Amino acid sequence: MSAAGRVSLKRAVLLLGVVALGLWLLTVELAVVGGGGGSAAADPAVRAAAAGGTRRAHAQAAVRRSPDAWRTREWRRAVDRHAAVFRRHLADGMLAASSVAVCLGGAQEAMALRELGVVGAVAVARERSPPLAVAGHDRRLPFPDSSVDFVYAGRALDFSERQADLAGEAARIVKPDGHGHLVVLTSGASDAYSLRSLQSLLPSLRLLRSRVINDSDGSTLRELVFRKHADIPTTTVTPPSNGNNSGGSCANRDHKLEIIGLAEPLIRDEPAKPWITLKRNIKNIMYLPALADIGFKRRYVYVDVGARSYGSSIGSWFRKQYPKQNHTFEVFAVEADPAFHADYARRRGVALLPYAAWVRNETLTFEINDGPGPGKKKGGAGGDAGGKPNGRGMGRIRRAAGETRGVSSGEVRRVPAFDLAEWLKRTASGQDYVVMKMDVEGTEFDLVPRMIDTGAICLVDELFLECHYNRWQRCCPGERSPKYQNTYGDCLKLFTSLRNSGVLVHQWW
Repeated sequence: MSAAGRVSLKRAVLLLGVVALGLWLLTVELAVVGGGGGSAAADPAVRAAAAGGTRRAHAQAAVRRSPDAWRTREWRRAVDRHAAVFRRHLADGMLAASSVAVCLGGAQEAMALRELGVVGAVAVARERSPPLAVAGHDRRLPFPDSSVDFVYAGRALDFSERQADLAGEAARIVKPDGHGHLVVLTSGASDAYSLRSLQSLLPSLRLLRSRVINDSDGSTLRELVFRKHADIPTTTVTPPSNGNNSGGSCANRDHKLEIIGLAEPLIRDEPAKPWITLKRNIKNIMYLPALADIGFKRRYVYVDVGARSYGSSIGSWFRKQYPKQNHTFEVFAVEADPAFHADYARRRGVALLPYAAWVRNETLTFEINDGPGPGKKKGGAGGDAGGKPNGRGMGRIRRAAGETRGVSSGEVRRVPAFDLAEWLKRTASGQDYVVMKMDVEGTEFDLVPRMIDTGAICLVDELFLECHYNRWQRCCPGERSPKYQNTYGDCLKLFTSLRNSGVLVHQWW
């Protein structure tokens, strides 16, 4: 063959290679756009849901009108992952071609449903993006009450800053009578406490089943399927908001007992040097957020009863040391001593309740002892880190006129008092996460029984309680403090009864 012939042959081979490469790229692009028509049509779940021709034509029409991002390989992989999850629900009969389906996690979810035959599936996004996404937000989904057969929340609750609002909206639009379903994927709800928290956000729904699935990054997720029933309509359901105490135990006692079993043990024997033993015990405390996921709550609240100055415990301990799992807490400081009130006027994010915590609303005699009190030093839990004006002593309530309740020499004044239990029931609900610290110089023997009787104690997720008793005195070996009449045994009974009732309480100092 001549040189010219060989050149022509090489050009022809090269041209054929270019054409073949072009055809291959075109085939890949069509597969991405069309959703892999052949394999999808062969899916038995698709055949059971709808006629294959209608499904494929609708999906392709949606893609042709979609943004460029919807044609990427990453998009295609996401659609396929969601389709793998939806196939089970199609096979179980929870989905059909005629189902009204709403997806809260993204347009890929809606596309996956459409390709599987649920041709009316739509997603909710911040901005409208036809034909797959309609505009909406966590506080308002653009659908009528009880109008949707299948709500797929995906991981929207995990990523939402308003979990309670989004959960309420999802429950609102689900059809009742057992026909509507809500599916949630979450990295949480792996323990009884967090699962109960999620369920409390969906009071009109019942958990139907749960399973563990693998996420795309190799992590595990929990899939929860809920069903709405007609006997619990969304518009009339009020989640537990006033606590629920039946026979001395909280309604959520069982799942909290699992957490309590992991907590640090109570100190059974009275310590000979309580100012050392109880202070050291703080290092042993197992905080609830270290034992369970505290997500799926409407609000996060910290109540410091007997707060004294801001630096006493709010600033020195709660703000710096309490594990919050990245949640922002509302803070309430309950303090009757006017000497500390000015300190809170310049503190942001703290609501001062300038009253004495009590069992009813009335005016009481309040006495302030000389000195900082036994075992109270500046800096550290139970002390005032630079917040004790002139070594100001501890304040406490006199329950009756003329009552001294032990030795007292100091300032006495009249202060307004309020019913702590009733205030808590008005302020918090069973959907909130509530932490309380209580240091009230012996009044805990009045406040805690009142909170138990009213059910308010059931609203407290974690309690840090300093129990005051006739402890051994640091100054005088062999002598007990005459300031309090209760014994260490009385304190131990109080702590034990709280834990048995389902309250995670810690011995505070």
